[in-house]
Amino acid sequence: MEAVVFNGPWTIDIERRPKPTLAEPTDAIVKVTTAGICGSELHMYRGHQKSGTGHIMGHEFVGYIEEVGSAVHHFRTGQKVVCTFAPVCMSCFFCQNGYTNRCPKGLAPFGTQGLAGGQAEYVRVPYADGTLHHAPESVPDELLIMMSDIFPTGYYGAIRAIEYFDLSPSLSNGDAQSHTISNSITGTTTTTTHAASKSKQPLSSAVFVCLGCGPVGLCAILTARSKGVRTIYVVDSVDDRLEQAAKLGGIPLKLGKDDIPAIIKEVTDGRGADAVIEVVGNTTALRSAFDLLRPAGVLSSLGFHQGDLPFSALECYQKSLNINLGRAPVRTVFDEALEVLAANKDKMSNMITHRLPLSEAAKGYEMFEKQQARKVILIPGQ
Repeated sequence: MEAVVFNGPWTIDIERRPKPTLAEPTDAIVKVTTAGICGSELHMYRGHQKSGTGHIMGHEFVGYIEEVGSAVHHFRTGQKVVCTFAPVCMSCFFCQNGYTNRCPKGLAPFGTQGLAGGQAEYVRVPYADGTLHHAPESVPDELLIMMSDIFPTGYYGAIRAIEYFDLSPSLSNGDAQSHTISNSITGTTTTTTHAASKSKQPLSSAVFVCLGCGPVGLCAILTARSKGVRTIYVVDSVDDRLEQAAKLGGIPLKLGKDDIPAIIKEVTDGRGADAVIEVVGNTTALRSAFDLLRPAGVLSSLGFHQGDLPFSALECYQKSLNINLGRAPVRTVFDEALEVLAANKDKMSNMITHRLPLSEAAKGYEMFEKQQARKVILIPGQ
C-alpha cells in the first residue's frame, strides 16, 4: 500500500508498505478514505519533538471497516468509522473513570514509532471497540476528520475554562439546552450552579481570551461561543486566521500590532482576563496567557509544550492560578463535541482549504507549516 512516512525533520516521503494485518483479536483493519494533517504533527516535522524515523504518519482518519478481530463486538465489515487519535481500551482504571487520555494502551498515538498512522491506504486499529466511532451521516467526511482530535480537543479546552464559572445566569433565559455543560471527566452534567462551579462570577460577564486561532483554536472559539461565552478576544499573527475567528464571534487582536495586555486591562477595568485558552504550544504563549489573567483566573492550555513552565510556583501561588494542561480525553467528550460540530457545521465548512492526493503529502506538510492552509486533508487512492 501507499503510505506517508516520516524520515526526519522536514522530510516526508511516500513509500510502499505492506498492508497491515490483524495482530490481536481486538483489532480492526480500516480502509482509509480521508486523512488529515494535524498541527501537533508539525512539532515532529520541524524537529521540535524528539522522534525516531521510518514510521507512517497520521492520527486523523475516516474510512470503512475492512476486517475485524474475533473480540470486536461493536463493528462489522463495511461500516464507516472515524478514529480517535490514540487507542482506548475502555477497561482500565483511567478509561472507566473518564480519563481516556491517560489509557496505558494509548500513550503512543497513531502516527508515531509505537503505532503506524492513518496517512495510508490502510491502518490497523487496536482496541477497535473503544478507539473507533460509527460515522454519523449528518457530518461530511471533511468535517468528520476533525473529530479524531482537533474538535474534541478544542471543545475540551473551552469546556474546562467554562466549568470554572457560574452557569446559572446563562440558563435563566430559557435557553438551558444550548448552555448545558457536561463534565468531561466525571460524566456529570451541570445546569445549575454554584455547587459545581469554582467561581461565583456569571459566565455571561466573563472575558475570555484565546491565544492561537489555528484549527484547534477555532474549534475552541466556536465551542465557547456556542456554550454561552459572550466576550472572547482572539489573538494570532495571521490575518486569515483572525478573520475566521471573527466570523465565529471572536474579537480579533493581532499579535505584533495591537497592545494586547493594555486592551485586556482596559475592557476588564484593570483586573485582567477571567479565562485564557492557550492553543499555541510554546513557552512564550504560555507566559503571555499567565500575564493576561486576572488573579484567581483560569488558564486552559491545549498547546503541546516541550519546555518547562515559564512561571514559578510562587507566581502561581500569588496569583491563585487555576490551570489545566494536557491532552484531551477525546473518547470521553466525543459525543458532546460531535453535537456542537453537527449543530455548527455550516460555520466550519470553510475550515478545510486544501485537498490533496496522498502522494502529495509532502506538499501538504510544507503548506501547513508555512501557514498557507487552515487545514489540509489527504485522499488515498487519488
